[in-house]
Amino acid sequence: MTVLLDTHVLLWAAGQSSKLSAKARALLERPGQRRWFSAASLWEIAIKQALGRSDFSVDPRRLRRGLIDNGWCELAISSEHAVAVLDLPPLHKDPFDRLLLAQAHVEGFTLVTSDELVAQYPGRVRKV
Repeated sequence: MTVLLDTHVLLWAAGQSSKLSAKARALLERPGQRRWFSAASLWEIAIKQALGRSDFSVDPRRLRRGLIDNGWCELAISSEHAVAVLDLPPLHKDPFDRLLLAQAHVEGFTLVTSDELVAQYPGRVRKV
């Protein structure tokens, strides 16, 4: 299984592993697991950090470098991802989550989330 992490799970995996559930840790530490992060998550972190959100205090530049240095794969945002948002049911209004869902769908990845609403979407979504 190839996984794409939503922004909160990504932040926890990168720097606050104590916030990850045992289920999430087991999934991410599975031998041969390909772990992806999206440019959308870094964009979300940058915007929310600029707004002063304390839960997004990490420097997105350092986060990106650390993820890449530790073998994570980066997923750019394509126009195909952007238009795939149209195919999603209107369960959730957060544009970053919707883009991550569309990316996972287009790429055939499993989106790993801790968000109850995001977990309600059909397809490859795994709540941890």
